[in-house]
Amino acid sequence: MSLRGEPVERTATLPDGRTIRVRVGVPDDGYIPKRELSTVDVELFEGERSLAFVNTVLDPDQTSEALELAREIVRGLESGDLEPTAGAIEPLADTLR
Repeated sequence: MSLRGEPVERTATLPDGRTIRVRVGVPDDGYIPKRELSTVDVELFEGERSLAFVNTVLDPDQTSEALELAREIVRGLESGDLEPTAGAIEPLADTLR
């Protein structure tokens, strides 16, 4: 299993009731096949609207670490400690696991 074919996705319910989808995986790129990409990113969505997008320090085969990152972001969003913004999630995405 790899984040190229199976990104990690989790859902967070914010204190204000909004639902945010957290996705950790290799991004879609219309010009480069996924098998050639090594970038893993975190994306936050409210419905179909993208709220935040940041690169991580993860490799595509680090699925357990991606799951840990997604869970940490969900906990922060649900507790209100994190805002659903790139600036808020970037320090977590830049942390080695």
